[in-house]
Amino acid sequence: MHKTEFKVRDYECDMQGIVNNAVYFNYLEHARHEFLASRQIDFAALARAEVNLVVVRAELDYKASLTSGDQFYITTQYQPVSRLRFGFKQQVWRSRDQKLMLDAFITGTAVNASGKPFLPPELQLLLD
Repeated sequence: MHKTEFKVRDYECDMQGIVNNAVYFNYLEHARHEFLASRQIDFAALARAEVNLVVVRAELDYKASLTSGDQFYITTQYQPVSRLRFGFKQQVWRSRDQKLMLDAFITGTAVNASGKPFLPPELQLLLD
């Protein structure tokens, strides 16, 4: 399991003073990139090699709201889904009280330069 730490910035909050629901997608994406980097998988290098990792499904269950200044972390775990799809189980936890704020499962695939789905060797290594 990988852990990425964050702090809510003022501009990420809406008029209600809570983190806008769409901002969580950015948090989760950054945590996935950090997870990959921790396993020596360079997201940008893959893209330059015309291997594009794409999200095909996002399931987010909002449990509670983060507010400006909250420190939190995201746990990320890789989970195989099928021969051509992979998943990331992600959870957002508020640091001060260890409260679960969001529970997510993100399903992705990789596509090559011609747009055909495949599982690159870099991700295959995560399955071993």
